[in-house]
Amino acid sequence: MSLFEKAAVSGIGETEYVRGSGKSPLVMQMEASLKACADAGISPKDIDGVIPYGGAVVAEDFITNFGIQDLRFSATTPMGGASPVAAVQCAVAMVAVGICKHVLIPLGRDGWSGARIGSRVQQMPQFKLIGEFEMPLGAIAPAQLYAPMARRHMELYGTTSRQLGSIAVSTRQHAILHGNATMTKPITIEDHQNSRMISDPLRLLDCSLESDGGAAVIISSAERARDLRQRPVYIMGVAEGHPDSPSTITQRPDMTRLGVAKAAPKAFAMAGVTHADIDVAEIYDCFTYIVMCQIEDLGFCKKGEGGAFVENGALGLGGRLPVNTHGGLLSQAHMAGINHVVELTRQLRGEGGKTQVADAEIGLVTGYGDMGDGSVAIMRRG
Repeated sequence: MSLFEKAAVSGIGETEYVRGSGKSPLVMQMEASLKACADAGISPKDIDGVIPYGGAVVAEDFITNFGIQDLRFSATTPMGGASPVAAVQCAVAMVAVGICKHVLIPLGRDGWSGARIGSRVQQMPQFKLIGEFEMPLGAIAPAQLYAPMARRHMELYGTTSRQLGSIAVSTRQHAILHGNATMTKPITIEDHQNSRMISDPLRLLDCSLESDGGAAVIISSAERARDLRQRPVYIMGVAEGHPDSPSTITQRPDMTRLGVAKAAPKAFAMAGVTHADIDVAEIYDCFTYIVMCQIEDLGFCKKGEGGAFVENGALGLGGRLPVNTHGGLLSQAHMAGINHVVELTRQLRGEGGKTQVADAEIGLVTGYGDMGDGSVAIMRRG
């Protein structure tokens, strides 16, 4: 069966994104989830499905602390930064078949004051293969693991660091305007080029933040969403994909092809739209290169043309494809991509404020995680 418009985003919520919140991930998830319920105009008692992120917080925490009384479904989607959008697919399926009425997707992180992203690598199932192929060469942190992909792209297609820098600059411009973002100091291409090298060719300003905060999304059946408080944002197409050799980057036949390349055709086919129909995109941005690579793998341009595609303000509010209007992981906060889902919902409701894309009707959001897992959702305003 097709999941086309079987469900909609009915509620969103997020905390302030800060460095050093003094709160646990559970507390921040609860705060964001309460805001999402209030946004939708429902009670926590109405939630009957929950898909928490990672393993630190589980469904039982929400039964105990949030007020859920009749939980009919719970799951996790262990795909790193691809998890929130993959969770959207899971939630849509649950409401489409009638198992759930309202599925909560919460996420909270204390990445600044608690466990850093790099420590997660040692908890991944792929760690044994990373230990065999990457670690002997000194690669263990995410920047070190993903840098060879960027370097390979540069060698094959002539992509430059300055082109990656244009992504960092436009993303920062959006964060400054947004109002709930960590980084609010303007940057230039020269600032990017002068930032210190982290793992060649990735510089400091190519890298995402470590953040404290929480965000939550509620997925409801399309019929119920129409009767709730907010204008529904219908989910037209959704899919996930995993790269070849999913557990180790250096052993795959094409280091420049991500899992989103497999997911995108499925999502576009389900949605029944073309790339020209996409008004705004929230693209997972753990590193600038990953944004550019996804733009190619999504089909907005051919492989190898991403560098030229992103230059000269193309991803800005007046560009050919406005991307990450909230500032993304690079400049707003690292919420493993659920803040991207929140932002796309706002854009399609027309609530984007100073970063609102004019007349945005159809948008796209992606997730990227672990060694290249990908997820895609295409949505439209109701």
